[in-house]
Amino acid sequence: MENINAFLARKNIVLSARRYGIDALGAMAQGLFCSLLIGTIVKTLGEQVGIGFLVSVGGYASAMSGSAMAVAIGYALQSPPLVLFSLATVGYAANALGSTTLTPGQAGAGGPLAVLFIAVIAAEVGKAVSKETRVDILVTPLVTILVGVGLSAWWAPAIGTAATAVGHIIMWATDLQPFLMGIVVSVVIGMALTLPISSAAICAAFGLTGLAGGAAVAGCCANMVGFAVLSFRENGWGGLVSQGLGTSMLQMGNIVRNPRIWLPAIFTSAITGPLATCVFRMEMNGAPVSAGMGTCGLVGQIGVWTGWLAPSEQALANGAAAIVPGAMDWAGLALISFVLPAVLCWAFGLFFRKMGWIKKDDLILQ
Repeated sequence: MENINAFLARKNIVLSARRYGIDALGAMAQGLFCSLLIGTIVKTLGEQVGIGFLVSVGGYASAMSGSAMAVAIGYALQSPPLVLFSLATVGYAANALGSTTLTPGQAGAGGPLAVLFIAVIAAEVGKAVSKETRVDILVTPLVTILVGVGLSAWWAPAIGTAATAVGHIIMWATDLQPFLMGIVVSVVIGMALTLPISSAAICAAFGLTGLAGGAAVAGCCANMVGFAVLSFRENGWGGLVSQGLGTSMLQMGNIVRNPRIWLPAIFTSAITGPLATCVFRMEMNGAPVSAGMGTCGLVGQIGVWTGWLAPSEQALANGAAAIVPGAMDWAGLALISFVLPAVLCWAFGLFFRKMGWIKKDDLILQ
C-alpha cells in the first residue's frame, strides 16, 4: 500500500472529492464557456445581423466543446503536456457519444457529464504511464487516447441517457409544478453557484432548458446580484462589480465563518424562482450552460436572449421554438435578473442586520 501511495504521489494523482468534484468540474465549465457558450453567442449575433463569417466562427467554436472541456479538465488535474494534448481527442469522442443516448431517435444532453467522467480517468491513466518508458512520445498519447475513446464507446451513451433522463425529470416536474419546482431549482442552483462547485457545469450536464433553466437563472442572479447589493456598504463599487458581474463565490469564506449571511440570498432565490416560472414564464432556451451563469458577464441574460431568437439544439429537442419577445418577456428578464434580487436581498439583509445575525464586517471581501 505504501508503494502505491508513493507512486500516486510521484505522479500527482490525488484521489479526492475536491480534485474531481470542484477543480475538474469548474474547469469543465470554463471549457464549455470558451467553446459552446461563446460559439452560441457569436453565431446568434451573426444570424441576427446577417454576417456569415460570425455564423461560421460560432459553429467552429461550438463544435470544439468536447475537446475544450477535456483539455480544461486535464489542465485542472495538472496533466503533463502529452496527456493534455491527447485529451482533445478523448473529449471530442466522449462529448459526441455522450450526446447520443441509448434511446433511438432521441438527442442526448449528457455529453458534458460523459466528458467529465471519462476525461478524468483518461487523464489519470495517462499521468500514470507518462515518462515511464523510453518511448514516452508514443506510449503516453496512445494509452491516453485508447483508454479515453474506449471508455467513451463503452460508457458515454449510457451516461448520456442517464443525464438526459434526470434533466427531463427536472424539466417535466417544473412544467407540472412550476411553483414548487421553481423554488427548488432556484435555491439549489443558486447555492451551487456560490459554493466552490460549478452551477454552469451542472446545468450543462443535465441539459436544463425551458422553465427549469429560467428558474436556475433566477437562483444564480439572486445570489450574485443579492450579495453584491447586500455587501455594498462593506465593499463599495468594487465589490458590487466583482460579485454582481463576477461571482458570489467570493463570499464563501465569510459564509463559512457566519452561514447566516447566506439567508438573504437564499430567501430571495426562493421568491424569484417561482416568479420566473409562474408569473413571467421565463425560459432559458439558449445553451444550457448559460442557465448556471447568472449575471456573470451577463451570460445568463444573453442566453435567454439567444433562446428567444435561436433556441439551442437541446431546447429544440425539448419542444422550444423561436419567439419574438414582448414587453412581458423583457420586463421579466430585467426584474428577475436585476431588480428583484437587489431589492429583496437588501430588504432581507436589513432585517437580519437589525436582528444581529449579520454584523459589521461580516461581508467584507478579503
